Amino acid sequence: MRWWDIEPVLELEKDLFPEDAWSRGMFWSDLAHARGPEATRRYLVAVDRREDGDGSAGERIVGYAGLAAAGDLADVQTIAVAREHWGTGLGGRLLTELLRAATAFECAEVMLECRIDNIRAQKLYERFGFEAIGFRRGYYQPGNVDALVMRLTDPTTSVAGTQGTETHG
Repeated sequence: MRWWDIEPVLELEKDLFPEDAWSRGMFWSDLAHARGPEATRRYLVAVDRREDGDGSAGERIVGYAGLAAAGDLADVQTIAVAREHWGTGLGGRLLTELLRAATAFECAEVMLECRIDNIRAQKLYERFGFEAIGFRRGYYQPGNVDALVMRLTDPTTSVAGTQGTETHG
């Protein structure tokens, strides 16, 4: 993800998470730590490239994901997939890339919070080996929705090959 991706990412963010969407500043702040030798973040976007009816190519961001690393611990900050791409495996490809980044950051564990009512995401994380370890009451505001806290030990064991929709950071 680069700075010019923030506006289309915000549109997707507001559509998918209307009550607790990230702000422009939150994305800018994390991207500021995603480049250079001291980088502690990895953000990427998934781009759908289609040929329009007139033969010209079009691009649209259909997913994004972000990871923060500190010492030997990584935290999945966000994963989002456009509704029309649900069930295509795109969420798994984004998560795979985040786990590769966690491995590159030499993180031994990966943590995340997931809305308690987001069963689709919980099932994805479980397939990758994440285990529920607790709750954070009222974590998602302003809706006051609880978060399920999940942990993956040894992200290298969950990284699998990907194909299809391109992801780039």
